[in-house]
Amino acid sequence: MGCLTLNASFEPLTIIPVRRAVRLVIDRKAEALEVDRSQLFRSERIVQPAPVVIRLARYVNVPRKFRRHVTNTFLFARDGYRCQYCGRHKRELGPREFLTRDHLVPLSCGGVSTWTNVVTSCTRCNLRKGNHLAEEVGLHPLSVPTEPNQVELVWAVRKMTPIQAKYIAMFYGVEVLRALTR
Repeated sequence: MGCLTLNASFEPLTIIPVRRAVRLVIDRKAEALEVDRSQLFRSERIVQPAPVVIRLARYVNVPRKFRRHVTNTFLFARDGYRCQYCGRHKRELGPREFLTRDHLVPLSCGGVSTWTNVVTSCTRCNLRKGNHLAEEVGLHPLSVPTEPNQVELVWAVRKMTPIQAKYIAMFYGVEVLRALTR
């Protein structure tokens, strides 16, 4: 598990490798807010517990004006790793089935790869739909596809410990944390 890195303003930035976090703490570029005392890093003069959450000493400006392209990783996370037609989770798929990207309006009919035109689909439902509109073959998406916000995109695909989740909830709110852990 990595180390949650907070900006000087306590804004969650990313999860970095624990070794990198130890280096930042030793160089006084960050302070450890939460540590795991069961995992120690030792040198000739220093014994440092493994940081779980660090806060940078200086504020890092993060540009907010960019949109994430639709990738399968983020798409599947947005849809909760569940087929939007039959509702099966990826754990419920058969041995030769997997999750795919399905265009509500097929590319062959002028559809585009935007957040509002793609949904997660299992291979069985995607093959059944083919190059048709979902309604034409009796399929109906479980939810209306929307473009996720920046926070959901960044954190939906990261694994967090309960301690790290506490800091996400502190900065963004409990509702966002619930959306990420559903």
